[in-house]
Amino acid sequence: MQLLPAIDLRGGQVVRLYQGDYDQMTVYSADPCAVARGFIEAGASNLHVVDLDGARDGAPANFSTIAALARLGLRVQVGGGIRTRERIEQYLALGVERVILGTVAVEDFDFTARMARDFPGRIAVGVDMKDGMAATHGWRQVSDLDGVALCRRFASAGVRTVICTDISRDGAQKGTNLALYQKLCAIPGLRVIASGGVGSIAELKALAAMGAWGAILGKALYTGQLSLAEAVQAIRTEEQP
Repeated sequence: MQLLPAIDLRGGQVVRLYQGDYDQMTVYSADPCAVARGFIEAGASNLHVVDLDGARDGAPANFSTIAALARLGLRVQVGGGIRTRERIEQYLALGVERVILGTVAVEDFDFTARMARDFPGRIAVGVDMKDGMAATHGWRQVSDLDGVALCRRFASAGVRTVICTDISRDGAQKGTNLALYQKLCAIPGLRVIASGGVGSIAELKALAAMGAWGAILGKALYTGQLSLAEAVQAIRTEEQP
């Protein structure tokens, strides 16, 4: 299973929101690249980056910062306000491994399916759920679409990777929604990345055991609840024959 430490960007700074609320924001660093280098030192090979300004406003406000992060040698996936083919191509040109489609994936299924075909393996879909329903626009709007059913539909359209966040768990340090990921991992052909509330090695082992492809680590790293180095070692040991 892949571990993906997270860097959420707002105004060029590393921040965390509480359950997606922009008014409940904690700033952790003014130097995102220094944070990423710390992740590398702890053994990370992946990085999950979200442009929170982009997610809210639909414009790549942190593009230059993401470009700098992409040069550090990590396998980077990036999301936040990516809603056009041109924007996808701009990020992939930086050397980003995967581009995450969020709001546009929920609002324009045909576009998302077309991008998955045109950029095989390079498109991930972010399905953020609130009470089981898909949320959009930086989690400020909740649709009438069932999140798990939506993931099944994306898988059938050729989307290979889904990043699913239970908003109620994000940043709350209450643990992750293992029951939800169990359902998602049962969808044939879909690589599931768990996000939101992952805060212990026991949870990581449970996710790995159910077949999750990856797990995003956020607030638990920044508060010291979880050691990235210990998590990397634990998963590596778990996967050894």
